[in-house]
Parts: sequence; structure tokens; C-alpha cells
Amino acid sequence: MAFRIFNTSTAVFLESFDAPGLFRHAGPEFRFNDLFTAADPLAYITNLYESASAGLSFDPEIPYQAPIGDQEVWAAGVTYFRSRTARMEEAEVAGGDIFYDKVYEAPRPELFFKSTAAKVRGMLDHVGIRHDSTWDVPEPEFTLAINAGGKVFGYTIGNDMSSRSIEGENPLYLPQAKNYTGACAIGPCLVVGPMPSPETKISITISRGGQEVFSGDTSLSQIKRSFDELAGWLFKCNHFPTGAYLMTGTGVVPDSDFTLQVDDEIAITIEGVGTLRNTVEKV
Repeated sequence: MAFRIFNTSTAVFLESFDAPGLFRHAGPEFRFNDLFTAADPLAYITNLYESASAGLSFDPEIPYQAPIGDQEVWAAGVTYFRSRTARMEEAEVAGGDIFYDKVYEAPRPELFFKSTAAKVRGMLDHVGIRHDSTWDVPEPEFTLAINAGGKVFGYTIGNDMSSRSIEGENPLYLPQAKNYTGACAIGPCLVVGPMPSPETKISITISRGGQEVFSGDTSLSQIKRSFDELAGWLFKCNHFPTGAYLMTGTGVVPDSDFTLQVDDEIAITIEGVGTLRNTVEKV
């Protein structure tokens, strides 16, 4: 059993995988923090769905908010071989390429803070590229929902917007390359339930002026580390009283001659979740 949770500006809607297209209103008492602090989030959302009012109209193509309460968003890096190669290429001039090779093979993964809840963008919202950056890309990522006890209970789509020019100049500039206004989007919904198959596809399309300028895809089977391993490292010596989101890295990286431009449209699709759509602005 699995559910999708949509967070609109006026209400939260629930959809069961067993009854696709039927949206139930979660009611004003629902809080994402309650879901993320539940000992059994799937049982919590199952009970909520069964008691929710049925048959309400909901259009999943309208703009709506990220499925988040007070959760922090973190990210893992260099979990795909393709990401390792791209990071080494961008850092080669500065001499930092060796560190990306080492972390790919090391027992401890690269983990970094990505965003506070208040700064996370949602469906059909804008994402940003820095005005002091010359090389910018979106990073499509399978994103884990982890409860306060460290249990992975769901997933969504994450867009880890990144300045490759700033990170490539010096690996110590990673926070500036990753943490800025409009650098993080998640959605279009939160799936609560078992993890999908390793063959689940992650794809991205970038359009400019109505024309496709980049597309690519990968699958969950290409991630080097397990989801429980990544969640375990995130919660090691760290406390998340309302749970957390964890982006698990990217396996789709545009070639070095590509950079985002203002008004580009980014569409990231993961089977079972849907498509997260955002438009690029300069910040």
C-alpha cells in the first residue's frame, strides 16, 4: 500500500495507489510534522486516508507548495559514477578532482546541508541560478523522506540546483554553490510507502523557448549506496526532531558546454511520483 500527498495553498490532498485519480481531503488537522514524527508513518497516513472525505476535485497540474513542514533538506553527493566523473571534470583545474574520486570509494559518504523548509520551492515555482555564476545545472534526485527516528518511509523528487563554476573553482565553495535563494525544489508530491524497484527511471528534460535543449535519464539501480546506509550516516551524531529529507545524488549531468538560462523550463520525472516542473530565474 502506498499514498501520494499533495500540498496546495488551501488544502492537503491524499491519493492511494490503489485508487488513482481519487483525491481525498486530509482535513485541517493534518501536519507534515505529525507524519514525520510518527513511529509508523504509513499506518498514520493509512488511517488518515480512510477517515478523509472522498471525491474532492483536485487538479495536479496547478502550482502548489512543496510537501514539507519544518523538515531540513540535506543532500548526498557523488553517489553515482556519472556524478563522480562530472565533479572530477569541473574541479580538475583547481586540483580538487582527487577528493571526488576518494569520496566515491570511501565508507563515509559526502553529505551536505541543502535548505531550510522555508526556502524550498514547489511545483511550477521558480528555481534560481546565481548572478555571480557562469555554469549552472539542475540535478534531478530521488529524495528520501526520513522520520524523526531515522526510518526511511517515503520519497519524492528533488531538484538540487547547483553552480558548477563556483564549486569547480574550489571545493570549499560548496555551500555557496549549493545553498542560495531558489536552489532547492521538491515535489510534486510525497509518496508514503515501500521503496520503488531499482529499475525505477529518473529522467529530466530542459526546454528553452519551447524547444528541448537537454534530456537524460538514469535508474535507481545506478546509485552506489543503499538508502538505509545514506539515512544512517545522516542521522549519525545528528538529531532531527521533525525528521528530514535527503536527496540521494544525481546520475544525470549535462555536458560541460551546457548551462541554464533564465526562463528555461525544467521537468524532472520519477515513475510513481510524477513530474516536478520549475522555471529558471536569476537571483
